[in-house]
Parts: sequence; structure tokens; C-alpha cells
Amino acid sequence: MKIAFFSTKPYDRRFFDLANAVAGHEITYFETRLTRQTLKLAEGHECACVFVNDQVDASVLIALAAQGTRLIALRCAGFNNVDINSARELGVTVVRVPAYSPYAVAEHTVGLMLALNRRIYWAHSRVREGNFSLDGLLGFDMRARTAGIVGTGKIGECVIRILHGFGCRIIAYDKHRNPACEALGVEYVGLDDLFAQSDIISLHCPLFKETHHLVNMESIAKMRRGVMIINTSRGALIDTRAAIEGLKSGKIGYLGIDVYEEEEALFFEDKTFEILTDDVFARLTTFPNVVITGHQAYFTQEAVARIAQTTLENITAYESGAELVNAVKAD
Repeated sequence: MKIAFFSTKPYDRRFFDLANAVAGHEITYFETRLTRQTLKLAEGHECACVFVNDQVDASVLIALAAQGTRLIALRCAGFNNVDINSARELGVTVVRVPAYSPYAVAEHTVGLMLALNRRIYWAHSRVREGNFSLDGLLGFDMRARTAGIVGTGKIGECVIRILHGFGCRIIAYDKHRNPACEALGVEYVGLDDLFAQSDIISLHCPLFKETHHLVNMESIAKMRRGVMIINTSRGALIDTRAAIEGLKSGKIGYLGIDVYEEEEALFFEDKTFEILTDDVFARLTTFPNVVITGHQAYFTQEAVARIAQTTLENITAYESGAELVNAVKAD
């Protein structure tokens, strides 16, 4: 099958070329994101392979379908950037990679917790400058702290297992309880109770209408003073302006994010010599108790290899008329 591959990076080519040596598809790589302005590049391709910041709304889908594209292959788990209902109406199939390496994201999540807690980023910079003072680097024991996990799917469960090993008290919120988490002693509570009780809050839920800006002025007001908030899921789970106010007031003591609600204009690109025009993001970078990574939580050798393999397996299944086990269903 002819595949128009958007938002290409060198590592994508490396892993997809290896996987495609077996799959045998015809891939055309494009560095640009899929947008209304670039969708013509997909003309003549039955499949468009897209990532988290590609634009796949109704207008793009209509144009793609008119050009002959019948399959959208997401090389990620989330699909909030795709208008699934419009795809169904147009007869366009959408497939995704529901699981690649929950360990990768979970380990990065806990890495952010430790970096913030023990000020590892500041300590490293100080030592490089010959400053061995410990002032300002005081952390806290993770043991016996209350960690609130929002979303106990595969990634949330992996985070819970790591924090269980640290000796944390773990509470969780999810519409569907995970028996494996309960077996570890996790207590499921209401969302307000989780906000009120947690020293650390880690977000692992998908982005839907009901979870948009889950962390906002109102929910922050319910949290403990000095709370640590970690987000490695989707940027728009956090109202960034509200988080900035929480940081300024001291209500939020630590913030670690691998995602940002307006990240599509920033992440995955080298902006070293550019002036940031996003004033909200620029303000966020000024806080000493904030650690930001550029959507790299998933980025391990094992995860990227699995993403490539599953994505091409999904495309092969569509081409051969086999069951699409990773199809995204409309509401």
C-alpha cells in the first residue's frame, strides 16, 4: 500500500524502514505536519500515517477522502486529534497503536517526579559550575507519601507498580477499576478526594471532552499546598494558565510535564535560535520548580520499534481485509 508518512523524523525512518523490510509497503516520508496546507502531499496515497500533532479534523478528512485516502494510521495511542465521527461518515478507517511500551512512559513519569523532588537538574548544573552547595536542594522521602493516579490503564498501572516499590500510599481515580491495582492495595476514591489527599498527582487518562482541563483553577484549589503534578498523557488535561497561577501562589509546589496543550507549534522541532511567541509557555519555563520535556516519555528503542511494527501490521490488515483489532470506533 502507498503510505504518506507525515511528521517524519530520522528515527521514524530508521525504525519504519526496518519494520517495512518485512511488511513491504511503499512509504513516502514527509517532514511536514499534516495540515490543511500540506494535505495535497497525500494525493495518490491510500493511507496517511500521522502522529500526535498532525491535524486530522473534518476539513482535512474531507479533502483526504476526495483525494483517495481511505485509511488513517495513527502511530500513537491517543486519537483526540482525529475527528472520528467525520471519518466514519466519509468511510475512512482509523487505526492506532493502543499499546507500545507502557513501561517507557511510566519510567519517564517517575523520572520527572525524582528530578523535581531531588532538584537533580539544578544539582547537575551547579556541579558543572563548581558549586557544591546543598542550599535549595532539599527533597523529601517518597516512602509513605500519598500518590494520586488519575487513570489506571496500562501506563497508570505501571506507574503504580513503581511507586508501590517506593513504599508510597497510592490512591486512584478511574471509571473502571483495575483489579491488578487493587491487588497492590490501591484505594479507588472520587476525583475530589484524590485532589485533596495527594502529595503527588500523576495524570494517565485520555483526553476527552470531560477530561479537558481536568486540572483547572477549581481543582487546584482543592489540592494540598505544595502538591506535585505530573502530566505525561495529553497536554490539554491541564489548564496551563491556571497551573501558572497555582505555581505563583505556591499551591503547586512542583510541576513536571512531557506534554503541553499548545505543543503542536513547538514540540519535535529544534527552536534553539528562534524567539518563542507562545507567552504562556515562555512564562512556564521561568519557574525553578517546573521540569518540561518535549513529548519524549514514549521514546525508547523498544517503544518506537513496537510502534513501527504495529502501525505497519494495522495497514497490512486493512489491505488484506483482515480483522482490524486496533480500529478506532466512532461514538
